[in-house]
Amino acid sequence: MSQKILVVEDNKTLAKLISKKIEAALNFKVDTAYSLKEAKLFLKTYKYFVTLLDINLPDAPNGEVIDYALSKENRAIVLSGNIDKKFRKKILQKNIIDYVNKSGINDINYIIQTIKRLQKNQNHTVLVVDASIVFRQQMKDMLQNLFFKVITVAHGEEAISIMHTRNDITLVLTDYNMPVMDGLVLTSELRKDYSKNEVAILAVSSNKDDEINALFLKNGANDYITKPFSKEEFSCRINNSIEALENIQIITNHTNRDYLTGLYNKNYFFNSMNDYEEEIKDSGEKYALAMIDIDNFKNINDKYGHDIGDKVIISISEVLRTGTNYRDIVARFSGEEFCIVLKNINRYSALDIFQRIREEVENFSFNISKDKFIKSTISMGVVISGGGDSLDEMINQADMMLYKAKNAGRNQVIVE
Repeated sequence: MSQKILVVEDNKTLAKLISKKIEAALNFKVDTAYSLKEAKLFLKTYKYFVTLLDINLPDAPNGEVIDYALSKENRAIVLSGNIDKKFRKKILQKNIIDYVNKSGINDINYIIQTIKRLQKNQNHTVLVVDASIVFRQQMKDMLQNLFFKVITVAHGEEAISIMHTRNDITLVLTDYNMPVMDGLVLTSELRKDYSKNEVAILAVSSNKDDEINALFLKNGANDYITKPFSKEEFSCRINNSIEALENIQIITNHTNRDYLTGLYNKNYFFNSMNDYEEEIKDSGEKYALAMIDIDNFKNINDKYGHDIGDKVIISISEVLRTGTNYRDIVARFSGEEFCIVLKNINRYSALDIFQRIREEVENFSFNISKDKFIKSTISMGVVISGGGDSLDEMINQADMMLYKAKNAGRNQVIVE
């Protein structure tokens, strides 16, 4: 069942126009109410992705519909013809998403773009780092109202720990004045591990020193917001940062990602590994490299067709990706051939992870029709760094181990 949007607007022509344009542009079913009484019937029955609420209704001339919708835990975008600044500011103090003036077709297009933005925001997790519990909660509430997933911590060291255990955080909001580690140091530390292509950082502070603002930007912050801030400024800066990050990632993905699976491609693998080996050459850090092949893949293609073969590749790719750490590299080298590098790991732990991945693939059933499933397995050849071999030599050795795994009956891991 598709999600629903509620439009509450007493101008029936405008209400129908908004509904028609939303349904044409977005995958939503739109309900329309022309009064508070009608809106209440819908709101008691359904949960809406978002509600579009006119302030001035025949039976609710003072915005009563807003409070009622919010009381039913619905998110709201307010529609109004009132351009009075004081009135607008008063309404924005409520827990609404936005205040939109009803002045023409451009405003309807703006509403549609806002809803699209809210849909995309569901894919992002934001880390809020602020020593003040009041500001942490304030920012959390505003971000959740914009459909972001939110994690909050009180200082920089906690933030570093969270970032190392989560791979889904795309935006960090950090205060400047914090105990243990301030926001400037946190920004600098995060940029050692995460580029602007991976994580956006916004500094949020009451500090009025222009030099501090400049230092944040020089140390890798994408933007700076001064407390106290308006809800609209906060939303615009957050959305702009996320959109910029998404656009960069779209361009980057075309260059670095495999078109079918979304895994890294072979070109990215070698570029990244060259940087990684340079990074660890003095530390002695070890890594494990596995060459992986889908067993009997030609038989799958011949029996079921290439479309099913592609689905098998995609499903196995997801198992490989979710079975590894955010720092590791998972790449598709060719049709059914993959390479995984587990960073900073010993032989015993690497084999445990690779065996677990192999078992997960073995136990997975691929749905090819309503009631028909097929199973597949993978073979792995593994080498551990530390012998002084080059990356190309390690790949060749892993290929030899993979060949042995195939000859030994497939569906197994063989390590040099």
